[in-house]
Amino acid sequence: MNYATHTLLFALLLSTSALGQFPVGFQELPLMPKAVGSSATGDWLLGGVDSPAGVYRSGSDLVLDNGLLRRTFHLVPTDNGCGVGTVALEDLSEDTSLLRAVRPEALVRVNDQEWSVGGLAGQPNHAYLDPDWVTALVPAEGALGLSALHTGPIEARMEWGRVRHHTPDANWPPAGVHLTLVFDCPKPVFQVRVHYALYHGLPAYSKWLEVENMGTESINLDRFTSEILAAVEHSSWVESRGLAQPHPDLHVETDFAFGGMSAPNANRLAVHWRKDPAYETQVNYERTTPCLLEVSPTLGPNQTIAPGAAWTSFRAFVMPLSGDRERRGLAHRKLIRTVAPWVTENPLMMHVRWSDDTTVRTAIDQCAEVGFEMVILTFGSGFDIEDESEANRTRMRALADYAHSKGIELGGYSLLSSRRLQPDSDNCIHPETGEPGGNIHGFCPALASDWGQTYFEKLYAFYESSGFSLLEHDGSWPGDPDAAARPPLQKGLADSRWVQWRIITDFYSWCRGRGIYLNVPDYYYLSGSNKCAMGYRETNWSLPRAQQLIHARQNMYDGTWQKTPSMGWMFVPLSEYHGGGEAATVEPLDEHLDHYAAMLTSHLALGIQACYRGPRLYDTPRTRDRVKQLVAWFKDHRRILEADLIHGRRADGKHLDWMLHADPRGATTGLLVVFNPTSQDRTRTLHVNAYYTGLTDDVEVEDQEGTTTTRPLRAGRFLDLEVTIPANSSCHFFLR
Repeated sequence: MNYATHTLLFALLLSTSALGQFPVGFQELPLMPKAVGSSATGDWLLGGVDSPAGVYRSGSDLVLDNGLLRRTFHLVPTDNGCGVGTVALEDLSEDTSLLRAVRPEALVRVNDQEWSVGGLAGQPNHAYLDPDWVTALVPAEGALGLSALHTGPIEARMEWGRVRHHTPDANWPPAGVHLTLVFDCPKPVFQVRVHYALYHGLPAYSKWLEVENMGTESINLDRFTSEILAAVEHSSWVESRGLAQPHPDLHVETDFAFGGMSAPNANRLAVHWRKDPAYETQVNYERTTPCLLEVSPTLGPNQTIAPGAAWTSFRAFVMPLSGDRERRGLAHRKLIRTVAPWVTENPLMMHVRWSDDTTVRTAIDQCAEVGFEMVILTFGSGFDIEDESEANRTRMRALADYAHSKGIELGGYSLLSSRRLQPDSDNCIHPETGEPGGNIHGFCPALASDWGQTYFEKLYAFYESSGFSLLEHDGSWPGDPDAAARPPLQKGLADSRWVQWRIITDFYSWCRGRGIYLNVPDYYYLSGSNKCAMGYRETNWSLPRAQQLIHARQNMYDGTWQKTPSMGWMFVPLSEYHGGGEAATVEPLDEHLDHYAAMLTSHLALGIQACYRGPRLYDTPRTRDRVKQLVAWFKDHRRILEADLIHGRRADGKHLDWMLHADPRGATTGLLVVFNPTSQDRTRTLHVNAYYTGLTDDVEVEDQEGTTTTRPLRAGRFLDLEVTIPANSSCHFFLR
C-alpha cells in the first residue's frame, strides 16, 4: 500500500465531518491522569517500580500508558466510522520519541483484496509528527473504521503447569492491561480485532490480530501485517555503500520463531526492517534507511475462515532498548521472564547413556542421592519414543514410577528434523526443486504429512500414559516450507509454514500446560519451551579437559548476554564424546575428580545447568560426596544463583575471570564468582559494577569462609574488591 500524503483538499473535505461518533467504549474510559512525562520513579530494571498499565482518553486521543511506555492513538470520528492511527510511541523512562510518522494499525489481505486497518492521512513530512499536524489528520482513504474498543486484564495465552521449582516472583499471566480495537468491514462481512497488551513495570507491549468471519460464506485470509511502525531511524547514513545500516532502537520478536537459537535469527521470517518510500526527507540519498517496521510472515498464512469462525495471528513483542550492552541484555531478559516465566524452571539434569533398566535405575538412585532432579534417556541411549508396543510403554511407565518414588523426574529424547523419511513424499518438498532436501537441516519431515500426524499422535499418547515429564526435542521443525498439498490440513506452499508452525506449537503449548519440561535446540520459548542451548561446539568436547573448562566458561559468558542462566543448557560429557581419548574424558570420575568438580562448579556457580551425559554421576564414595556437596551449595543459594548475570571478565586462561549475579529484590542481592584457571595464586583488584544489585552505599561482603567486611561503593556503583584466588580454583563472595 502507498502511504504517501493525501492532498490537502481531501483532508479538508473529510475533516468537516462533525457528525461522526467516537467508538463504543471510548467515553467510558478514565481521563488521562497526567499529560506528559514519566509517572514511574526509580529504575525499572531494579524491580519494584510502581508503574501500573492503563488505558485512558485525553480529548480525541486514546492512550496506553504504564509510566514507562506510552502509545497514543488519535481518533477522528466520521459518519462512516472512526478513523484511528498511532501518533506517538514514547519511551518515558528515557524521554525519547520512537515514532516519526503515522501508519495503519494493521493490514489484511482478504479474498485477494488488501484492507488498511485504521490509518490516518495528511502528514506533510514523515521525519517527525508535529502536534499541530495531528489535529488535521483524516482517515486514510478506504481504511476500516474503528467501531468499538474493550479493555481488561491480560489473559494467559497458554496454561503453565507449575510442577517444579521456578523463580518465586513469577506471575502468570503477566500483570497489565489488554486493549482491543474493533474494526468492521461491510463486504465481505468480517471483523478485525487488534489486540495490545501493556505490562506493569515493563516498557514493552505485545500485539496480535483476530479476524472473524461475520458473513455466511467462507473467506480467505491471504496475508497480514500485524504491526507497522514508522520508527525514528537509528542514525544518519548519507550512503550505505553496500553495508548493512543499523536498525532503530526497538527490540521486536514474535512467537512465530524457529530455525535459530537467538531472537534475531529465529524471527527473520516475521520481523522486517524496511526502507520507507514515504520518508522523502531522510538523510540517505537513496532513501534506503531501514526505519519502517513491518511484522508479517513472508509466506501465507493463506487461511480459510469459515462463517462464524475466528482466526488468530501470532504475537509480536516490542520493547525499546537503550544504554550499554549489559543494560540492553538485562531488558531483553526481563521481557522474556515476564512473557514466558517458565524459562525460570531450571532442573539439574543427568543424561543417562543407556536406557536399559539397570542403568536407568542406577542413574535414578544416584540422582536422588546427590540432589539432581531429572534423568533424561539421552540420544543414542536406545530409547525410542516412537515405539508404541505395549511392552515398551509398560517398561517406561515402570521406570517413571520408580523415578517418582525417589523424587526424580524422568524424560526422553526424540529427533524430529535432520532425518530423511521414506517414502520421500513424507518429507518437506522444496518449492524450487519439487524434491525433498535442500532444507535447513538437509531433510525435514513434513508435519502435515501422514507420517508427521502419526508422529505427533505418538508423542501425545506417550506423555499421556508414560509418566515422563521431559521431552528433549532435537531438530525441532526449523521453519522449512513444504510445496506439497496435504489435505485436509495443508493446501500447498502458501499455507505450509503456518500449518506446520501451528502443529508444533500446539504440541508445545499442550506440554506447557501439563508441566512437561521442554529442551528444544531452537527459539521456541514464547511457544512454551523452557530451554535451548547456551551455545557451544560439540566437537570441542574432544579437546583436552583443561581446554574444555575454559571453553565452557567462555560459552556461558557469551551466552548470557541475551539468555538468563536458566534459559540455556551446557554440556558435560562424562564418558568419551566426539573422540579425544583419555585426555578429553572425565571417566573414570574419581581419577579426574578435580576436573569434574571444576566443571560442576563452573556451571552451578553461574546458575547454568549442563547435560551431564554418562552412565553414572559418581563411581566412588569420594566422588559422590563431592558432587553432593556442590549440589547442596547450589540449592542453598538457588535464588541468587539463578538471577541475572552481570558480565565481568571473560575467561581467557591467562587471568582471573568472573561474573556477578544480581537480584535487587532478594535477601542476597549479589553473588560474585571468581575463577583462577592458572597454575599460580592470583591477586587482583576487581572493579565490580554493583549497580544492578540495587545497593547504593556501603556493601556487606561475605567471602566463602564466612568472613564479613563492609566496603563503600565508589560513585554509588562500583565495588573495588581485592581478591586472592588460589591456583586452579574459584571463590565466591556474597553482597548484601
